[in-house]
Amino acid sequence: MSGGAGQRADIGVIGGSGFYSFLDDVTEITVDTPYGPPSDSLFLGEAGGRRVAFLPRHGRGHTLAPHLINYRANLWALRSVGVRQVLGPCAVGGLQPAYGPGTLVIPDQLVDRTKGRVQSYYDGLPRPDGAEPNVVHVSFADPYCPSGRESALAAARANGWDPVDGGTMCVVEGPRFSTRAESRWHAAQGWSVVGMTGHPEAVLARELELCYTSLALVTDLDAGAETGEGVSHTEVLEVFARNIARLRTVLFDVITKLPESERDCLCTRSLGGQPTGIPLP
Repeated sequence: MSGGAGQRADIGVIGGSGFYSFLDDVTEITVDTPYGPPSDSLFLGEAGGRRVAFLPRHGRGHTLAPHLINYRANLWALRSVGVRQVLGPCAVGGLQPAYGPGTLVIPDQLVDRTKGRVQSYYDGLPRPDGAEPNVVHVSFADPYCPSGRESALAAARANGWDPVDGGTMCVVEGPRFSTRAESRWHAAQGWSVVGMTGHPEAVLARELELCYTSLALVTDLDAGAETGEGVSHTEVLEVFARNIARLRTVLFDVITKLPESERDCLCTRSLGGQPTGIPLP
């Protein structure tokens, strides 16, 4: 899709429906992709003088389970309107006792424990439109953008929210929460938090040479890290609701701190000139 200035943005935010209330002069647009429809419309507007495209990850009304989100369409849709830097706020469970509800983690590593998600544009399989991508391998040693992480950390500190600098996000298939045995195993590996949506978002962004930064809000101690009945969806929603205004404020500030000039991080060179077989939007 292409359009005028009002339908373009350089920063994308993928998150819950409560986040785009910080945008001014919002325009809702529908974007088609070679991978089918994204989770919802894109909501384009301004925040802190920057053009931002917001995408509800689970669709408005939270109708898409984590394992059924069309992640490829979501990232492709954002790039097609000009987005080159993506912020991915998400709710996670804390795997370490120090990371209780209300903790903000800016992870620097990721472990994929999903099972059935399509997580590449470059699998060599023909797309529905007939285009045939090549098989391409990208470096993913450091899954998050260093510039984006610096901006997120600075924004959180400026707003009096002392973030956890670094740590590993473990991403599970969902939509169920972990068993106690799974949670204790995740914690025993030294991983920091567990979520359901941080992958393949991060790797698909890397395959499109987008900068991707995760802001992980801890809403609970995962099942194996505490006694009692374990995690409930109601508990997660309650903690997230108590912190959403604070997270929105930090997110707004991150947007203003992201690089405005030409990006100079490895994210922008992840393809290394390899022929992909398909044109990027």
